[in-house]
Amino acid sequence: MRTVKNPLLPNILKNLEIMGNNIRIARLRRNLSTTLICDRAGISRPTLMRVEKGSPDVSIGIYAAVLNAIGNNDIEFCNIMKEDKLGRTLQDLNIKTPRRARK
Repeated sequence: MRTVKNPLLPNILKNLEIMGNNIRIARLRRNLSTTLICDRAGISRPTLMRVEKGSPDVSIGIYAAVLNAIGNNDIEFCNIMKEDKLGRTLQDLNIKTPRRARK
C-alpha cells in the first residue's frame, strides 16, 4: 500500500529551512558537537543533519528531542499558536448572544 504524500507549500518549506538553520546556529553558539547532540537526542548524525536543513520528513518528536538536547528549548513548542489573533477574532465574531429562557 502506497502512502500519499501531500506536497507542502513553498513558504512552509522555507519556514522549516529557517527553523533548521536556527537550530544549527543555536548548537554552534553553545559549541556543542553533532555527536553530543545525537547522543543526547538518541538520533543518528544523518537525522541531525536533516533537522538542521529543515527537512519536512523528520518527525516533530525528533525536532523536540534535538531542541531538548541543545538546552531544554523544547518548551518553545508550547508557544506555537499561543497568540492566535485570527482564531480569537473569528471566535468573537461567531459568539451569539444568549437566548432568553422560556417561561
